[in-house]
Amino acid sequence: MKIDNSRCLITGGAGFLASHLTDRLLERGCECVVVDNCITGSWSNLADAKESPNLTCIEADVTQGLPVDGSFDWIFHMASPASPKEFKPLAFEILEVNSVGTKNCLELAEKTGATMLFASTSEVYGDPEFSPQPESYWGNVNPNGVRSVYDESKRFGEAMTAAFQRAGRADTRMVRYFNTFGPRMRPADGRVVSNMICQAIAGEPLTVYGDGSQTRSFGFCDDSVRGTILLAESDTSDPVNIGTENEFTVLELAEMVIRLTGSSSTITHLPALPDDPKQRRPDLTRARSVLGYEPQVSLEDGLQQTIAFFKDRLNLVG
Repeated sequence: MKIDNSRCLITGGAGFLASHLTDRLLERGCECVVVDNCITGSWSNLADAKESPNLTCIEADVTQGLPVDGSFDWIFHMASPASPKEFKPLAFEILEVNSVGTKNCLELAEKTGATMLFASTSEVYGDPEFSPQPESYWGNVNPNGVRSVYDESKRFGEAMTAAFQRAGRADTRMVRYFNTFGPRMRPADGRVVSNMICQAIAGEPLTVYGDGSQTRSFGFCDDSVRGTILLAESDTSDPVNIGTENEFTVLELAEMVIRLTGSSSTITHLPALPDDPKQRRPDLTRARSVLGYEPQVSLEDGLQQTIAFFKDRLNLVG
């Protein structure tokens, strides 16, 4: 199935990654309905998209239902706070959007015959015991830690999505994103890329938790969106990792951000965060074989685009 000229519902579509997805869907001739309560998203992310007559924006909480009319061809359930600093203050909102919100989306898919894609995360693997992580790995998750509200709710969302698929109640897809970054991230939102860029632009010390040897594989938003659409158009209901296999330590990221911003910032170390994964790298075998997916944007190129965005954003705010 091709997504062109279809009708799409995007929950959380005013957020960082989902707003980029909405842009691409509009470019493909889709009619897009975005539902977002803007608890972490912002309609400003869709400022250009709002010029399109094919975009409808509805401010609502998907855990309270989906106030939309008509049928849909695709439902992209992208809504959920995702930044570590939000795991405690928004704990219940995260738990509910990935459980009740997911069920509401699946029931609408069942009712309208839509294909429903659930946006999951590499966090379902927890602090992995080996690397890279294939989709067959069940994970190493602390079910009671601060991060568990995100990790476990995403795991529950996958379980709910898979149950609807097995019961023949909805056609579903599941994507597991790995550390996606890019323009439209919120300044200092608790994610390592945005934190470091904002600190470097301000000339402040870059914060590294622990010794900085923990690794991440940073996937640029354009690659993540392209993988999402490839998955939506495929016929697989199995979860698929989307990201890049290029792995960097957090300390290497900090040094690259300082170099690319031309900052005089230094690096400061703080105590390691609870349950912070020591290694994060996707096995992309399934994405390559099933979707023909291949990441295209390097970390350095993606950082340059993200730094340019934040310089414009911070100058505007300042």
